[in-house]
Amino acid sequence: MPPDRPTVAEINLDHLSHNLEQVRLRVGSSAEILAVVKANAYGHGAVSVARRLVSDGVAMLGVATVEEGIELREAEIEAPILILGGIFGEDLTAAAAFHFRPVVYSREILRSLSKAALAAGTDIDVHVKVDTGMGRLGTALDDLPDLIAAIAQAPGLRVEGILTHFAEADLADAEFARLQLALFERAVRMLREEGMAPRYVHAANSAAILTLPESHQTLVRPGIALYGYLPSPALSFPTPLRPVMSFKTKIVYIKTVPAGTPISYGRTFVTKRTSRIGTLPAGYADGFDRRLSNRGEVLVAGRRAPVAGRVCMDLTMIDLTEIPEAAAGDEAVLIGGQTGPDGTAGFIGADEMASWMETIPYDVLCGIGPRVPRRIAGGTRRADVRAGYAGAAVE
Repeated sequence: MPPDRPTVAEINLDHLSHNLEQVRLRVGSSAEILAVVKANAYGHGAVSVARRLVSDGVAMLGVATVEEGIELREAEIEAPILILGGIFGEDLTAAAAFHFRPVVYSREILRSLSKAALAAGTDIDVHVKVDTGMGRLGTALDDLPDLIAAIAQAPGLRVEGILTHFAEADLADAEFARLQLALFERAVRMLREEGMAPRYVHAANSAAILTLPESHQTLVRPGIALYGYLPSPALSFPTPLRPVMSFKTKIVYIKTVPAGTPISYGRTFVTKRTSRIGTLPAGYADGFDRRLSNRGEVLVAGRRAPVAGRVCMDLTMIDLTEIPEAAAGDEAVLIGGQTGPDGTAGFIGADEMASWMETIPYDVLCGIGPRVPRRIAGGTRRADVRAGYAGAAVE
């Protein structure tokens, strides 16, 4: 267990389960769920999150890299794992050894995977990746017949799935999304015409789960929605999602300074009055981004305190002049909700923080650094406690 640091990320797994249930209610029983837990489960702690999702019955987990998959296997998570980001070099043998499902999109990958499967004396289930407009990984539709022929000639490989990815995360342009879906359906027909019957046909991300029901197919891939946020503010679930992470610290020092006092690097903030300046032991190395300098806010006693000056690597200053009761040792909430002693309540979400940074909530959540302990808050299950989290504490 790490030292008792004042800066922590609390992870509420009950909220995670709630969000998964909202996805289930949306897609119904016709589609299974692949839960995306790449990038350390969007910064939430991959092992604890994956264990809860598996206990809640997801069909598969999605990671970006073999290393992310190995972390889950070493935590004795046995659920099917899809390597969404491709597989290369020495990773090929890991696909066989750890029973990963790689996405495939080129003949070269197929040859190497086949050799790895034969050497290990096992079969490898693969998912064919088709590029329908993202311009990233995936075979073009015109090249798909050659890829299908190569799969048929590659011993040790079984086609378990076929997938594509939408280019517009918020699906604001439904016409283009539907064009992608039409191309994908052509690809699925081509595969089936060659006698391949993939169990999993999947395209829908969090946005498409909400706006494009015809894309649900037999598997959906929620990511950001599981963690309590929407890919676009224009979208919503009938029952609101619940943010899973709260990012908190404590005030370590307060000083009163006269008007005209510069604060932090570059003197970008200069007090205009006698001011109370608090120091927080969290900075951009922890994930409280430098773009929040003179723009962000935190909650103290349920009220908002603005960031004063530039965010430093390890420390951030806030203006507490309007919160005179604030004292060293008091909690400061960077992301999440807080109720003050007088009943004043406030909330700052990763989406609001993202607006200050001119980015997206994915960036905010994934940016919370590895030196910040993740601690499970709220209700837990025995499996969650047993799992723990590499580099984090379970309370």
